Amino acid sequence: MMTALANVFIWVFQRLAVWGEGLLALALLIVQGGGALVSGTLGAFFLKPLTQRRIFALLRGFWPNLSLNRIVMKSYENTGTALVTRREDCLEVLNRNADFEVVYGTRMRKLTAGDNFFLGMQPGWDYTRDTSAMRLAARMTDVAEIVQPRAAKIAEQAVAASGGKIDIVPSLTLQVPWDMTAHYFGTGGSRESMVDWTTTLFTYLFLDLEADAQLDARAMEQAGQLRDYLDGAICARKARPTDAPDILNRCLELQSADTPGMSDLGIRNNMLGLLIGAIPTISRASCLALDELLNRPEALASAQAAARAGNDALLAQHVWEALRFNPFNPVIYRRATRDTQVAASTLRRIKIRKGQMVFAANFSACFDRFEIADPGRFRTDRPWEDYIIWGYGMHTCFGATINQAVIPAILEPLLMRKNLRRAPGVAGQIDCGTSSFPEHFHLEFDS
Repeated sequence: MMTALANVFIWVFQRLAVWGEGLLALALLIVQGGGALVSGTLGAFFLKPLTQRRIFALLRGFWPNLSLNRIVMKSYENTGTALVTRREDCLEVLNRNADFEVVYGTRMRKLTAGDNFFLGMQPGWDYTRDTSAMRLAARMTDVAEIVQPRAAKIAEQAVAASGGKIDIVPSLTLQVPWDMTAHYFGTGGSRESMVDWTTTLFTYLFLDLEADAQLDARAMEQAGQLRDYLDGAICARKARPTDAPDILNRCLELQSADTPGMSDLGIRNNMLGLLIGAIPTISRASCLALDELLNRPEALASAQAAARAGNDALLAQHVWEALRFNPFNPVIYRRATRDTQVAASTLRRIKIRKGQMVFAANFSACFDRFEIADPGRFRTDRPWEDYIIWGYGMHTCFGATINQAVIPAILEPLLMRKNLRRAPGVAGQIDCGTSSFPEHFHLEFDS
């Protein structure tokens, strides 16, 4: 009896807290949004993570699931838009692969000039074949034995050579993942070309809501360049074999064993997909995590203490918590394959039409008071399951384990420095130029 009463009390308290958060968020959005409107900065206001967090708090409190006839995602065919904000509902969408499909396949086939990449596949033989083969080539033990140590070495060298003033994007957050693709993936290539190609193609696949014709033309041109480069790299490696423990060599070993999916074309397409997901995402996530820590003096000091003590696990917890507040992917989208429902047995039940694009707000899910303890506080003792950083379920990012090791390795040498701070003025803020990805971020420290 006492347990039942306690559960009722907790539920009521949580419900009141969610309503209170929603009302407070609404008041702040009205006041601060009005100021942004007057100053002509309304667009920038809505791009701020804090603004988005408040919008999601309002929705979780009063309209947790929305269904609209309006088409927001114009780059993939759909019949309308739905948004789910509660954690339970987001995970439901991402787990129901038969009802909510990934949509990237059509554009991925354009990038490869033919075949799909497993990120854009539904469950089936092709998906199982390609992911199984690539997991034999990209072994989990490689992360600790090869990837992380080299990333840490390259990062330390870059920071040590900076003399206390560093633009971390070209010097660090792009340099480390490009070096990883050149040496561990085995693809080589100039950094300038790889960064340009992968940033354009990532934007085209995942961020192009408006179906930008100019972006489409640029992506087709650069996809052709990347295909030609990878075809040449594969031919060159076969002509001049090496014994390097890289992914390309292992793919060629699988090819020699007649492993399904490991033809030259299959290897090229898989490498193309891996490259697109590696360089720009690692760089952006590294910058956003550090940006959030710099905005939180206590968290920054705690992260620096962990770095100096060599406590890699605690340092990583600071990084993931920073990305909870400042994510690089606030929503994950899927398309309904049939008429169905989400949260069917609850009062927030929503009907989803076939073809509707469903946005699962993972940013919102990470602040859902019903499932996340003390969501408004920056805490470094959260279980990994609280985070939805690299996707969820069947289509969790293939390189998630690499990301978990490389991003803290990139940031650790910076966090070990004394008086780490932003450069004065706008230089000390993330500059994305004309893209969605950082191009410059100037920091200083006492050398």
